[in-house]
Amino acid sequence: MNSLISLLDTAHDSFDSSLSRLLTVQKAQTDGVDAVVRDIVGTIEREGDLGLLRLTEELDRFRPASADELELKDFRCHLHRIPSDVREALEASARRIRHYHAHQKLESWEIEEADGTVLGQRVTPLERVGIYVPGGKAAYPSSVLMNAIPAKVAGVDEIVMVVPAPGGEVESVVLAAATIAGVDRVFRIGGAQAVAALAYGTETIPAVDKIVGPGNMYVARAKAMVFGRVGIDMIAGPSEILIVSDGSAHPDWMAMDLFSQAEHDELAQAILLSPDENFIDAVATSIGKILPTLERADIVRKALSHRGALIKVRDLDEAFALVNRIAPEHLEIALNDATQWLDKVRHAGAIFLGNYSPEALGDYCAGPNHVLPTSGTARFSSPLGVYDFQKRSSVIACSPEGSAALASVAGRLADSEGLGAHARSARFRAAE
Repeated sequence: MNSLISLLDTAHDSFDSSLSRLLTVQKAQTDGVDAVVRDIVGTIEREGDLGLLRLTEELDRFRPASADELELKDFRCHLHRIPSDVREALEASARRIRHYHAHQKLESWEIEEADGTVLGQRVTPLERVGIYVPGGKAAYPSSVLMNAIPAKVAGVDEIVMVVPAPGGEVESVVLAAATIAGVDRVFRIGGAQAVAALAYGTETIPAVDKIVGPGNMYVARAKAMVFGRVGIDMIAGPSEILIVSDGSAHPDWMAMDLFSQAEHDELAQAILLSPDENFIDAVATSIGKILPTLERADIVRKALSHRGALIKVRDLDEAFALVNRIAPEHLEIALNDATQWLDKVRHAGAIFLGNYSPEALGDYCAGPNHVLPTSGTARFSSPLGVYDFQKRSSVIACSPEGSAALASVAGRLADSEGLGAHARSARFRAAE
């Protein structure tokens, strides 16, 4: 056991149990959180703006004179209040995100059968979506871009952004990102009350069709509670990175890539797999050398000691079997021949190929979305994308001949289910 990070070996009998413990997120007691969130959501549903104002004062230490002051109607002016190099970086990132997501758009289609019946699919964007942007302790302009741009590419009519504003202040860089991403309205509200306001609407906050974006435990629980009233993207867990390395990259690079996710919070997970024991030792040395120089060293140290690991595997085949067992949010394949191993990956949120594709580039500007499935949900979930802001409707236009032919089939099936009205409805036209 390394003092900073666990050292595991798949050849040891205790490995499976050790890995299972490592992958288990020690969930905080949610009963108390659920009770608080349920009360907040109920308050907003019953009281609207009045409840929202009271909760904003209580939780965000911000007391606007009226609900109208919750909206930042002049937020676009902040684009010119940030340093020019930051604005240029945001604009460059936005261009790449927009270009990538343009390829995700679903299109309507139709087919015509020999008898003239037309079947198809109509794709339409959502009308209004809400994006939740974390705030308070830090500013996250990248979250604005990643959540709003796919919605804009999808053709969403209106994007409503909510962001916590302790003391009433929102970072200019966040508002500049909202301008670049095409956000339509911005409200200075956060927490479970913001989610509830987006879901139910108030006199001031418009109700939306879907809520996306990360937040703390209270935000996550609120999203779960309002699901069904509105759509949601996902319930995100702690950030994760899994690296498969053959030792061809510099060990300092691997250590820093592990740090890049461990610095998010104490529950973040950072794991490296390698068949090269000497390389694992070198990465452990790099971790000890570089960690004290980090700005968020205390958070990284706790994350690595609680949920981090350097794992010795027998070979790369075993490494990729573990990849699919873990189903990580971020997967770095740090191999000289990385592309040749891509087909081995079945479960991962985002895949970074080769020694020059650090995960941090994906967080900001590579182009693909950084809102990804966590906690093993990559087994059945996908990154946030344009398709999350589009919906599909089936189209059925039967010709007289087609209707008669289908009536025979539908009628027999309806009879078998004991649904006489269905059977007669199908056969009525055919009888003419």
